[in-house]
Amino acid sequence: MKSYNPLAVEKKWQDIWEKKETFKALSNSDKKKFYALVEFPYPSGVGLHVGHIRAYTSLEVISRKRRLEGFNVLFPIGWDAFGLPTENYAMQTGKHPRKVTDDNIKVFTSQLKAAGYSFDWSRTVDTTNPNYFKWTQWIFLQMFKHGLAFKDKSYVNFCNKCKVVLANEESQDGVCDRCGDEVVQLEKDVWFLKIREYADKLLDGLDEVNFLPRIRTEQENWIGRSYGAEVDFKLKDTSDFLRVFTTRPDTLYGVTFMVIAPEHPYLEKYASQIENLEEIKEYQVQSKKKTEFERVQLAKDKTGVEIKGLSAVNPVSGETVPVWVADYVMMGYGTGAIMAVPAHDTRDWEFAKKFNIPIIEVIEGGDVQNEAFTDVNDGVMVNSGFINGMRVKEAIDKMIDYLQENKIGERKTNYKMKDWAFNRQRYWGEPIPIIHCEKCGMVPVPEEDLPVTLPVVDNYKPTETGESPLANIPEWVNVKCPVCGEDAKRETDTMPQWAGSSWYFLRYMDPNNHDAIASKENFDYWGPIDWYNGGMEHVTRHLIYSRFWHRFLYDIGVVPFKEPYAKRTAQGLVLGGDGEKMSKSRGNVVNPNDIINEFGADTLRTYTMFIGDYEKYAIWSDSSVKGCKRFLDRVWKLQEFLTDEKGYSKQHTSLMHKTIKKVSEDFEAMKFNTAIATMMSAVNDFNNDKFITRDELKSFITLLNPVAPHITEEIWEIQGFGGMLNKAGWPTWDEEKTVDDVIELPVQISGKVRGKISVSKDADVEAAKKAAMEDENIYKYIAGKTVVKEIYVPGKIFNIVVK
Repeated sequence: MKSYNPLAVEKKWQDIWEKKETFKALSNSDKKKFYALVEFPYPSGVGLHVGHIRAYTSLEVISRKRRLEGFNVLFPIGWDAFGLPTENYAMQTGKHPRKVTDDNIKVFTSQLKAAGYSFDWSRTVDTTNPNYFKWTQWIFLQMFKHGLAFKDKSYVNFCNKCKVVLANEESQDGVCDRCGDEVVQLEKDVWFLKIREYADKLLDGLDEVNFLPRIRTEQENWIGRSYGAEVDFKLKDTSDFLRVFTTRPDTLYGVTFMVIAPEHPYLEKYASQIENLEEIKEYQVQSKKKTEFERVQLAKDKTGVEIKGLSAVNPVSGETVPVWVADYVMMGYGTGAIMAVPAHDTRDWEFAKKFNIPIIEVIEGGDVQNEAFTDVNDGVMVNSGFINGMRVKEAIDKMIDYLQENKIGERKTNYKMKDWAFNRQRYWGEPIPIIHCEKCGMVPVPEEDLPVTLPVVDNYKPTETGESPLANIPEWVNVKCPVCGEDAKRETDTMPQWAGSSWYFLRYMDPNNHDAIASKENFDYWGPIDWYNGGMEHVTRHLIYSRFWHRFLYDIGVVPFKEPYAKRTAQGLVLGGDGEKMSKSRGNVVNPNDIINEFGADTLRTYTMFIGDYEKYAIWSDSSVKGCKRFLDRVWKLQEFLTDEKGYSKQHTSLMHKTIKKVSEDFEAMKFNTAIATMMSAVNDFNNDKFITRDELKSFITLLNPVAPHITEEIWEIQGFGGMLNKAGWPTWDEEKTVDDVIELPVQISGKVRGKISVSKDADVEAAKKAAMEDENIYKYIAGKTVVKEIYVPGKIFNIVVK
């Protein structure tokens, strides 16, 4: 028999699949649908890496399995191609971002096809294509018209190197996600989307979907819903109040100082009565030099200045408390002011100790002069007026009632998540379809004029002022107002990269529709996405953003299903052979092309699924890659042992049913490594027995096909099983036949295992005893002794007690 040549066979079948459009999804089919989605890649210049392969192969396996189960499967791919990396590369090389993007897409396409993925290539989308981003702009306009998109002055995270405003999600730890440079605070006119208005819907919607617990928790923590009260503290000798949000209104009697943000408007309003204004101004200057991360999250020495000439009145005790300005409070979070209870908050306690501010215990149980007592989810109130002696839960309710009755506060739900800063001062992004008119204000571009396309330019470098380079193109900027006809100007900011990825899954359902995102029929048939897999790094950004956009579209009647994804899973990272995250600088990156060229795509696919627990990180091992290649070689050689026996042989019946059950269930549970291990074990059994029937081979290669489709299609064709394997049916198992007819039964002599015997699974105690006595290794522990008791558990164990 000829040896297996993976490169030739894989190219052969990839050409056949492409020519026959084997994996094209059919709209409005009578079949039951299955929509599998993977996060579409950013087509960078470095090409695919093995992390992509691991991310995509999981749902590739499920998609191929579903087709064999008779489903009409939509498994699409596309390109998330707007954004900073392409533009930065374009500026370095002098290539236009459009050319860079097109070149990168060609590389990614060839790599994905070489890996043998069963994507429906007829539905490919590209976020930079005007036919696509027309609908991105259309969705933005609907948000604008519904009051969810607005522009306001705000302090934003700004990357001086990228010359761009970043959302919180893109500037975590105080550095830019893209370039790693430090992020600074800058006051700018910023577009926002009111995602906070959807916080409850996004949280409550989690009850309707099947997300991994850790994915759900990440989203809950990011949105950060908390219940409490807003409380008004009168500013002494003024007509104003400082309003604060607190989850613990029961501790109001313990407030000994207030803190406001350096940007708080009262500092300007009451400048004339602030006695140490110069000191305050100097502190404001120093605060602007710090990033949001430094101000809010870093454990560091607390800084602050007491505002001389301004003080507040505790609304329940009537006590006067000092007001401080400190940079750990920010205007964008809550009200820009906090009440400080140093006895029961570590940060407030450190601040109070540093500046010699009184500390008043209000929940008994600790020595608050030596450290904050923070174990306060329950406890008894002390030094707390009318709530003295109450337990915490009762005190919270009683205090909120008191605040509302006396009109000094109200029950309130708050969220950690801020509104979404939604603009970039760059060229390579979707133009925001708004026109600024001196007479009419901000006017949406008429929908019939969409898409607003980017002008073709030679210079797309960002400006030093932080303005978009589009602002320097008067022939593009200057337009007539669509309402009054007077001279007006286009918005020159572009959308963030997240815009195109917040709805792409809908476009796959009907990618060539010119009249809508997708037709009602396609929405009704394909939605929602049955299974979505992606990285954990996107579950607090992309996942929340896309659920927000989708829920808005549901609310305005565009889509007929509330949640976009019925199920969301995530894969672990592939680490380099040194156990570190793969990066070019470490020299531990594995290029999938290298593996395909040496061992074949089936080996690469098999290894990335076999490498370990799919949800956890895995370390790349070249020797294990070779082990997977040897496994596939042994699968090929099974043809040498083929017999003409019909059906499953008696010897292999249990093996086949157990294997089918295990592989089927493990695929669905994303236990790909154990499914492949089961198939490896079966191949060992076939090799040891030196035979396999045609039906056993047929079922076995069908199980293996979703993981290794090329070699299995080739064997199917060689053996004349009829048609193509991908059109066959998924094997089924009989539960009764998954139990072995003959089992290995451990035998104990006086409680110690002395050996194993082979008996029928239905053997009675006499048959087991006979087999034990005939086994020399076991019998020597019984010979010459008296059998006192026999304990027999059929199918489990046989214990013979002797003396």
